[in-house]
Amino acid sequence: MESSPFLLLATVLLLLTATPGTHSQPAAAPAPPGPTNVTKILEKAGQFTVFIRLLKSTGVANQLYGQLNNSDNGITIFAPSDSSFSSLKAGTLNSLTDEQQVELVQFHVIPSYVSSSNFQTLSNPLRTQAGDSADGHFPLNITTSGNTVNITSGVTNTTVSGNVYSDGQLAVYQVDKVLLPQQVFDPRPPAPAPAPTVAKTKKKKDDGDSSDDDSPADASYALREVGSVRNDVLVCVISISLAWFYL
Repeated sequence: MESSPFLLLATVLLLLTATPGTHSQPAAAPAPPGPTNVTKILEKAGQFTVFIRLLKSTGVANQLYGQLNNSDNGITIFAPSDSSFSSLKAGTLNSLTDEQQVELVQFHVIPSYVSSSNFQTLSNPLRTQAGDSADGHFPLNITTSGNTVNITSGVTNTTVSGNVYSDGQLAVYQVDKVLLPQQVFDPRPPAPAPAPTVAKTKKKKDDGDSSDDDSPADASYALREVGSVRNDVLVCVISISLAWFYL
């Protein structure tokens, strides 16, 4: 039995209309955001060339990259602008040792996330990644007055002049001056050593506890006794001799 051309055409049309939109493709999912990179954020913001160079040369940039992308710990950075470094005395950065340059950069990093609304809740002195926050080392104190955030290191007094970046884990703020730590730029003299204690002399022993050796006074007395006996003997010898002489 031959099929009618009209029946064949109707069958093809039925198959095409019965198949759901097989040619439509689902929308591509948005690419996940790249890892947080502090130097790229500062490069995009501009005017942080010197601070970026220090971050890279000291290796602190790699430390921050690892902290931000391999842990849940937040970070806050106070980034000095290029004009802040220009106000330093000529040769200041070059006079620092490698260790001091690392400490200088780490002094601008707080190992926790601080939002702009949380500055007034901070407890001073604030600990930075440079280390010990005790007076004379790396203390950082922050106070607020209205919308103004003041920062002092004991050497530098400055303010936060802008919010560069914030994502809930990383906060970057611009500061008007380079934060100079006391440990590097105003070292305190070491505390004087305690005075040596004078050893107490032993008390003289009582006469009853003295040794058997004669003291100088005892020796003198003994010599006098020997001399007296010797004189008595001599007198006796002379007397006997005289008696024999007169016999």
